Amino acid sequence: MSRKLMVAGNWKMNKNLMEALTLASQVITRAKKTSGKVEIVLAPPSPFLHTINSMSKDLGFVKVAAQNCHYEQNGAFTGEISAEMLKSMNLAYVIVGHSERRKYFNDDHSVLSKKVTAVAGAGLGIIFCCGEPLDVRENNNHQSFVQTQLSDSLFNLSAEEMKNVVVAYEPVWAIGTGKTATPEQAQEMHAFIRKIISEQYSSEIANNCTILYGGSCNPANAAALFANHDVDGALVGGASLHSDQFLQIINAREFLPVR
Repeated sequence: MSRKLMVAGNWKMNKNLMEALTLASQVITRAKKTSGKVEIVLAPPSPFLHTINSMSKDLGFVKVAAQNCHYEQNGAFTGEISAEMLKSMNLAYVIVGHSERRKYFNDDHSVLSKKVTAVAGAGLGIIFCCGEPLDVRENNNHQSFVQTQLSDSLFNLSAEEMKNVVVAYEPVWAIGTGKTATPEQAQEMHAFIRKIISEQYSSEIANNCTILYGGSCNPANAAALFANHDVDGALVGGASLHSDQFLQIINAREFLPVR
């Protein structure tokens, strides 16, 4: 069984309604001209999730993800969205553990573990983000740091639930800093993550797990990153806000071999 190839666009807190609908329409229209072997995931701001999901429903390989959720099913949590609510909209994925959620909203290992459990319990796919900051990388502790993120927040899932997880490696030190992770550095960490998953679950689950690169992927570096055996696609930030750039990244993944 070959691994799923994926390019996901995290729009973060960008675009008003009309801008979001225009961007989604542009991506979906151009996606119709691709082979469909690369799953395209759009993660717009939460107010636009239902509408954009409805726009993409006729293309089986275009999915919609929420950028976050709460770990409780319901309750007095003003402004929050539960995994059950997202399930009711027929979304495909929820992003859990993004570096910005960890940094700005205190999503620690305990909170993320509960979110992972909630999303899995709702039957939704998980895009689980992990990655190290600059000081950890410079001290050569990046592997142990990422291993702790996985073991403390993700590995509470059963083997069956783990089959619905996509891992996104975010070298935080290479996002918006002017520093760039080389394709070799990306491959090293993706292979390490796959090894840790294999040790925790099985080689079959690890070999079938889609692992995305999430460190400022753009049209200029996408092909070199995707040429690595363990890099199955990308979680794209800024470039996903421009349909031309986003489609170039998708095309870079599409024209390389299936793993």
